[in-house]
Amino acid sequence: MANLILLLQEYGVLIVFGIVLVEQIGMPIPAFPILIVAGAMSVDGDTPWISVLAVAMLACLISDSFWFRAGRFYGKRILKLLCKISLSPDYCVSQTEDNFKRWGPKALIVAKFIPGFNVIAPPLAGALGTSRGTFLCFSVMGSLLWAGTGIGIGAFFHTSVDQLLDILSTMGSTALIVLLVLLALFVAFKYVERKRFRQSVEIDRITVEDFKQLMDQGHEPILIDARSATAQMLDPAVPGALLFNGGELSAEIVGLDKSRPIIVYCSCPNDVTAAHVAKSLIGQGFHRARPLHGGLEAWNAAFRSESLPQDTPASV
Repeated sequence: MANLILLLQEYGVLIVFGIVLVEQIGMPIPAFPILIVAGAMSVDGDTPWISVLAVAMLACLISDSFWFRAGRFYGKRILKLLCKISLSPDYCVSQTEDNFKRWGPKALIVAKFIPGFNVIAPPLAGALGTSRGTFLCFSVMGSLLWAGTGIGIGAFFHTSVDQLLDILSTMGSTALIVLLVLLALFVAFKYVERKRFRQSVEIDRITVEDFKQLMDQGHEPILIDARSATAQMLDPAVPGALLFNGGELSAEIVGLDKSRPIIVYCSCPNDVTAAHVAKSLIGQGFHRARPLHGGLEAWNAAFRSESLPQDTPASV
């Protein structure tokens, strides 16, 4: 552990840059603590605080610019990819879309303080057509606020941080093992959290082919779009689908005929938003409610080369 502290003293700027960049790209490695340590060490003159701030902001801007361009060129596909590889629950895209819709590009100022939001907000800004100048302005402000806060906390509590580092240095390799165990526990906790969330929305899905069979049999299923308002801006809803924009079930939906099949779709990984809404509908007595397997992407793939059935249910 003493060698690690010597490395921080000698290569602190490079270490801060590497850890911040890796975390901002999306890896589950908390970078804020290293900013606090670097801030405390800057008080003793080991690492210039202005250098730490500069490299931390540079790492943030590199990551943000990368994801912004990915969102600009790949749109919803890159958002779905991020939630597939993220250790956060799969509704992270939906939550971020709602937050971004509420605050616009200004959300980038606080995005780095919110787990999951920091990675998804930049590509979402690109997907929604935010101008490069506006994006860079708010990205710089957010990076400055986040990195500056971490360094400032470390500088303010530098005495306590120095004492903690001294204790760790006396523990030798045991301290490093403890830190690695804590990191492993953090990753394990996020993994279990995601697994429990998926289990909470387990429900039988219905495929597009099943939907076509229902139509052929004259059952007239009702379609409900469970995506966020922002997602509906990126991709139009299926014609005739009712819009569910989060929150409680509307009186319009609750008043539907409970004997008719209800198909709920979204555009999120594993159809989790649609599954959540379908389970809520089942709790209200709509026992024929099912999420659409594959969501809007599967629907578009099935009907891209053919017109919609004439008796597709109209919006109530």
